[in-house]
Amino acid sequence: MSYKIVTLALMLITLGLTFTSCEENQAELNTHDVTEVIDLEATGELTFTANGEDFVSSGFVSSDGWQISFNHVYVTITNLSAYQTDPPYDPHTGDEISSEIVAELDGVFTIDLVQNNQDVTPVTIGTLENIPVGFYNALSWNMVPAENGPAQGYTIYIDAQASKEDQSYNVFLGFEHGYRYTAGEFVGDVRKGFVTQDNPGDLEITFHFDHIFGDFEQPADSDLNMIAIGFEPFAEFMQEGTVQEDLFSLSQNLPEETYTKLLEALSTLGHTGEAHCFCTVI
Repeated sequence: MSYKIVTLALMLITLGLTFTSCEENQAELNTHDVTEVIDLEATGELTFTANGEDFVSSGFVSSDGWQISFNHVYVTITNLSAYQTDPPYDPHTGDEISSEIVAELDGVFTIDLVQNNQDVTPVTIGTLENIPVGFYNALSWNMVPAENGPAQGYTIYIDAQASKEDQSYNVFLGFEHGYRYTAGEFVGDVRKGFVTQDNPGDLEITFHFDHIFGDFEQPADSDLNMIAIGFEPFAEFMQEGTVQEDLFSLSQNLPEETYTKLLEALSTLGHTGEAHCFCTVI
């Protein structure tokens, strides 16, 4: 469909009256058609990325003092869509996003957030071409268990190392629950989501893994550390230098309160920059 705005012809009328003694000339009517055409069929590119931030790329110290470094952090994403919404979408409502302009990336993508090693550059998920230009200020995606590869059967799969004093463990944690996230505009140092003909846009899914393990650099009573369970509950399952658990085994072994906190923390992992999302377990 061609989208064009046509300015209606403007009738510019000049009435010239010239008088002579005892003689009147007929008025002259001049009419000009002015047509302005603006092409709104312009398209551009939008790239979707995922970012585990420096918590994943460089590691960090958990709220209970464990140094955690990551070898791999796999997440599996599908049903990834960007929207142009007016008014802006508010994730706190929990409503579905309503938009006439939607850009959808087909496929299921399992990506390793540690792919760039010490570089905190976001990992590319995929790029859409020839989509309508404009400001994509809302985003949604699903997280589902991977169908194959190292993360098979898990939505999130962590391969890490954790150490504290004279203790050191290999850590393998798999989380098999599925999630649907809906988000508004990206919040960060720069604004994202603008697509023009000359400049491709990008949108970022940001994962905050400190929501699980906490952050030693934050006060113990900070909001972050109050929702996190730290690493100590996982360390209690150490067997021959290895912690290898999934949600099913954790549900059987963790205290109910700790397991409930873990589930709540997992649902808050997904962000767009620092902006919170609405999450539904699927």
